[in-house]
Amino acid sequence: MSAPLAGKVAIVTGGSKGIGAATVVELARQGAKVVINFSSDATPAEELVKQIGPNNALAVKADAANVAGIEDLVKQTVAKFGKIDILIPNAGVLPMKDLESTTEADFDRTFAINVKGPYFLAQKAAPHMSEGGHIVFISTSLCVASSVAPNYLLYNSTKGAIEQMTRVMAKDLGRRGISVNAVAPGPTATELFMRGKPEQVVKTIAGLNPFNRIGTPEEVAQVIVMLSSGASSWVNGQVLRANGGMA
Repeated sequence: MSAPLAGKVAIVTGGSKGIGAATVVELARQGAKVVINFSSDATPAEELVKQIGPNNALAVKADAANVAGIEDLVKQTVAKFGKIDILIPNAGVLPMKDLESTTEADFDRTFAINVKGPYFLAQKAAPHMSEGGHIVFISTSLCVASSVAPNYLLYNSTKGAIEQMTRVMAKDLGRRGISVNAVAPGPTATELFMRGKPEQVVKTIAGLNPFNRIGTPEEVAQVIVMLSSGASSWVNGQVLRANGGMA
């Protein structure tokens, strides 16, 4: 039996660490060829290429918030693999900014990475995608959480944009047989999430979940990859909240 994603080509931005890296590994496990985008540290991306094999993976350094960088990422992908089937704009930042503390530079940088990048990546990749293609954006379960701290204002604003992008782009690209969905993780044990958090804070956050724990990058990756496959062919314009029942 062939692998479910055999012959498929995927791009994952921010693909060298955390949820992105777990998604790269799961895509490759299911048979896809994967392009791993990173912004600065090449070592984790190169290690993933070595793990997957250079015939099935490519590491590309590119600024996923910049249209020129996005165009280069798409160009290198098509030059190596000839097409794009799966697009996962995973790169993002999480600034802790309430209304008073947000500067114009904070706003512009956060929207550039979290909103502008995914928007234009979809635009530049779409011409190389055919019927049966999948785009999976990344949101956050904080968009529907009953209690959100004020310093998530800027971050949640960008993810609200992602959810509307998902809803409307699905109607646009659906005319070509390309599905557009989003995954909205809850707290997930990535290096970025865990950094600087005392053990008691992590335990408190875990206690807010019915399972009394936080999720793993691999669990979120499985949901992302499910939405990247034929198993989700009749799912379009939806936000799937992968959070263990937190929200």
